[in-house]
Amino acid sequence: MNHIKIYLDNAATTPVDKRVFEEMVPYLTEIFGNPSSVHLFGRESKKAVEKARSSVAELINADPEEIVFTSGGTESDNAVLKSTAFTCKEKGGHIITTAIEHHAILHTCEFLERNGYKITYLPVDKSGIIDLSQLENAITDKTILISVMHANNEIGTIQPIEKIGQIAKKHNILFHTDAVQTIGHLPVDVKRMNIDFLSLSAHKLYGPKGTGALYIKSGAPFEPFIHGGAQENKRRASTVNVSGIAGLGKAAEIAQKEYEEENIRIRRLRDKLLDDILSEISNVTLNGDREMRLPNNINISIKGVEGESLLLALDEKGIAASSGSACSAGSGEPSHVLNSIGLEKEAMQGSLRITLGRFTTEEEINYTFFSLKEITEKLRSFASL
Repeated sequence: MNHIKIYLDNAATTPVDKRVFEEMVPYLTEIFGNPSSVHLFGRESKKAVEKARSSVAELINADPEEIVFTSGGTESDNAVLKSTAFTCKEKGGHIITTAIEHHAILHTCEFLERNGYKITYLPVDKSGIIDLSQLENAITDKTILISVMHANNEIGTIQPIEKIGQIAKKHNILFHTDAVQTIGHLPVDVKRMNIDFLSLSAHKLYGPKGTGALYIKSGAPFEPFIHGGAQENKRRASTVNVSGIAGLGKAAEIAQKEYEEENIRIRRLRDKLLDDILSEISNVTLNGDREMRLPNNINISIKGVEGESLLLALDEKGIAASSGSACSAGSGEPSHVLNSIGLEKEAMQGSLRITLGRFTTEEEINYTFFSLKEITEKLRSFASL
């Protein structure tokens, strides 16, 4: 039985940092009050929530009152699209997004289309980057929102968010970015980037699952997605997840201090693994842009190898990776992202996503390379038979 356990699927979720866990524990045990309560128990919980709000705000250069805590990136994405559709319906019903967004955006847009809204899905080039002139040409007097993800969860491609923000501002259009993959990993400044709404999720930056946040620029129109009590300044009803929010705050605090140094280390390991794969394993191509990509992301297509067989063989070796988005795993459908960058069916079927993280070591990278080389040779020999 293989006792090796190497986790290289950090784009799907990250392990909770021990420092984050330690921050959360008191709010699951002795500090258990409802933060909406006025007594001491409630005030202690509220203090933790407001501390986390400040930490998240500082990470993206926002004001604390512009941060609304949610259950994660999917809720934040839904809240922005549906709120803007409702609050701006008199101006028009046109939203611009891209063909490679997360399903939280794409499926919400499909819902809005069924309810009379018009959606433009911008294509991307073979690297997964949108054409800014196409974006500007798509704008009409009915356009109410531009929603473009900061970096893609499958191929790691980073979009020119600051330039998109400038275009949105020039045309007086609200701008949202799904920054779930980038917060805590890349510098984000909502003021400099002219961002009106931003989605983030704790479990992508070594925090707990089920907790996220939505940045809403002061003065931006917003109608609550969930109605009920007056929590989150009447922008998101429901008793807040105090321990999860405390964990998100600590994760943001750690990222603020450590992400630059961490990214240098992860990028070095990523480049070492990628260079070894491309030089030592034949007929492998990189999907997405080599330079404009997340520092931890490798997405490759291996010719003559079927992706599911590859993942199962890696799993037997104790290595966890993926062939695409965790949210669409098991659907049986080809990746809409790989399809959008023009990959042929065989290349899509032989795709592999490896995403490194804070706890990935060089020894693990070396073991992964040799395992992948051995598995590829075996699977190709079986295929030839």
